[in-house]
Amino acid sequence: MSFGDPNNPYGQQPQNPPAQPGQQPGYGYPQQAPQGVPPQGAYGYPQQGQAPYGAMPPQAPGTLQANNGFINVAGLGTVQVATMGRRFGARAIDGVVIFVLYLILSSIGFAGVFGASKSLNDCTALDPMSSAYQTCVNDTAEAAGGIIAAFLGFLLIFFVATLLYEWLMIAFVGATVGKLALGLKVVKENTGQVPGLGGGFIRWIIPMVGALLCGIGQILTYLSPFFDNSGKLQGWHDRAAGTLVVKK
Repeated sequence: MSFGDPNNPYGQQPQNPPAQPGQQPGYGYPQQAPQGVPPQGAYGYPQQGQAPYGAMPPQAPGTLQANNGFINVAGLGTVQVATMGRRFGARAIDGVVIFVLYLILSSIGFAGVFGASKSLNDCTALDPMSSAYQTCVNDTAEAAGGIIAAFLGFLLIFFVATLLYEWLMIAFVGATVGKLALGLKVVKENTGQVPGLGGGFIRWIIPMVGALLCGIGQILTYLSPFFDNSGKLQGWHDRAAGTLVVKK
């Protein structure tokens, strides 16, 4: 005589009820995962789409890491923002390069002007009423005019040389001689590539326009990274060009 379920006269074990929607099959017992595959949500295993335990989540390009001077740049990964000390050092080296070029060009011009002045003094030894004196003065004036024109031409060449030096090297190399010496590079913030002709020109022209204000605007532009509260040390010329100065 069975004392079991009166609705189960044959004493059979109850079968597992059908699985409800969203519930694993089997009454009250979790199903075993296939061999070699960790169960989803098991302790110690990351969920799908989550970073492994202890790993830092990926950062979006342009994200500045907290208080350590590193930034994530597209195409470059995590790089260090160039310190102002290195940037001023690179600017000082570039200043020496440009100054040497200026000395070479200006010395040629001043030598010509000095020679013309000496020729004019030689004319004073002649009789002012003589035709030789008049010829000497005319020849000296003509020579002086040509030398002054040549000197102005040298100044124009100097200006163009400094333009091409800063503009083209930043545009295609991402660094001048000074930045190369100190391991710095100028890159586009959104791509990590060199600035190109447009970015390089914008980055050059802003300090040059500031130099027209007795040089005060140029100095403020080079000091403007100190005013950047984003932590990226971007100067006004960097922001306009969309560039960053980073350590290679």
